[in-house]
Amino acid sequence: MSSDADELKTRLKKLNARATQAKMDLHDLSEELPTNWEKIIEVAQHCHDAHAALMEARKAAATSAS
Repeated sequence: MSSDADELKTRLKKLNARATQAKMDLHDLSEELPTNWEKIIEVAQHCHDAHAALMEARKAAATSAS
């Protein structure tokens, strides 16, 4: 496996972990509502950004694999 492929695999793992944690943070916040309702936008934006980065990296990986 090339260095670039290794780097991409490592990046995808990190982004996946970040997206999974963001999803859990959003879930935890929803379980606590109405406590901390003020954080809904912040936590949701973080979750959106994490998943957007993951999807973009997956798309790039698929393109480079072709």
